[in-house]
Amino acid sequence: MKLTNQGIKDKAAWESKGYKLPDYDRQKVIANTKKNPTWIHFGAGNIFRAFQANVVDKLLDEGVLDTGLIVAEGYDYEIIEKYNRPCDDLSILATLKADGTVEKKVVGSIAESCILDEENQKEIERLREIFRAPSLQMVSFTITEKGYKTKAYMSKVVGLILERFKAGALPVSIVSMDNCSHNGDKLKEAVIELAKEWFKEGKCDTDFIAYLENPKLVAFPLTMIDKITPRPDDTVKQMLIDDGVEDAEPIVTSKNTYVANFVNAEETEYLVIEDLFPNGRPALEKGGILFTDRITVDKTEKMKVCTCLNPLHTALAIYGCLLGFKTIHDEMNDAALKKMVTILGKEEGMKTVVNPGVISPDDFLDAVLTKRLPNPFMPDTPQRIACDTSQKLPIRFGETIKAYRANSSLGTDKLNIIPLVLAGYLRYLEGIDDEGNPFEQSPDPLLNELKGLPAKDVLKRTDVFGVDLYEDNLAARVLEIYVRLQGKGNVRKELEKL
Repeated sequence: MKLTNQGIKDKAAWESKGYKLPDYDRQKVIANTKKNPTWIHFGAGNIFRAFQANVVDKLLDEGVLDTGLIVAEGYDYEIIEKYNRPCDDLSILATLKADGTVEKKVVGSIAESCILDEENQKEIERLREIFRAPSLQMVSFTITEKGYKTKAYMSKVVGLILERFKAGALPVSIVSMDNCSHNGDKLKEAVIELAKEWFKEGKCDTDFIAYLENPKLVAFPLTMIDKITPRPDDTVKQMLIDDGVEDAEPIVTSKNTYVANFVNAEETEYLVIEDLFPNGRPALEKGGILFTDRITVDKTEKMKVCTCLNPLHTALAIYGCLLGFKTIHDEMNDAALKKMVTILGKEEGMKTVVNPGVISPDDFLDAVLTKRLPNPFMPDTPQRIACDTSQKLPIRFGETIKAYRANSSLGTDKLNIIPLVLAGYLRYLEGIDDEGNPFEQSPDPLLNELKGLPAKDVLKRTDVFGVDLYEDNLAARVLEIYVRLQGKGNVRKELEKL
């Protein structure tokens, strides 16, 4: 079973092993897309293949859409060269359900793959052609927050938007789908800042900047995305090999990207988009994507990041490292850890959550606690989630602390789990687990600086916690718990006590 256009012609072989294949005429879709491109996406990674490409695939099957996606990669060209093109842009999606079943399908919605390389004339000219197309409605990104700070990458993108401007100031929506706060604003800022530099250098005129700043022509909507897509899993790989799928062994590129002809992902997914599309948009709401106003996107992001998912993840990351866990789902089998995150979400967080209306916070949190975190097929690790913790604490816990202080009926004395998590972080900075063994802390820009400070001084860092913990007795309570966490076995004892 070879994942190519020719290989999937043997429908019986694939279907007998439980794979769903595209029902639409893929060659016709590819021809339509090349002629009238509507959506190009930058960032050929796992979340794009598991989420956006799958939504379009379903809508092609249902006859809602007749054009597919174009994907472009501007960081690691080997993804396109070693996976996309040899597989004719086909991809296998293994959806890992919480009940232990796996849904397998071949996704065929990617009609074309491009390389964002200005030094390759053929590649860059095709991208310029796509950007000049009047039919283009959406340019989207999953390149991580760091991508918008990378001038080399963003200048190539701005060069393509300039092509669209030169073709008649054609309208378009430029959409960040990265998992970061106010992502559309960050993308807009990066694009306009570069354009202003270009104007100073004589590379463009002020009309181009006016075009970028006119939301009736160029829109930068906010989005909130949520789906866990870990790197290719060995168990899934073996399952595909046993089915007879060729070339399922992941490739590691020279830039250390893990690429395979399959993606494994959880079932749950959310994408909420501010409905700003000056050139129209595909009917993606029919595939479960939610379109709404800016305030609602902001509320859904706060619900997820401040209450219903991210704080739980960080609490499990810190205590998982201290207690020697290697997977998040194993932590959810531990009664004390499960209770810790349940109280954190359902009691402490839920008192300050703002209901966005489009997603129920209670339903979202229930899915996190009962389906997502305990899913044995999701090989996510506390060590991965513990990366950059100092950058995450202000939004994941600082916002809730502010809300408790601002509400006369609450106050931080009513918080028990958040002080436990912050004390756990102080203990984590020591790099010694509950058995007294050293462990390697995850990468973090402030790690070395914070490790060298006494605990009471770490707690003074408003840049780390997002608030002044000494404003009330919160810092004193955190320090008391931290003292009790010292010594072999006391992390477990304190956790179970609370």
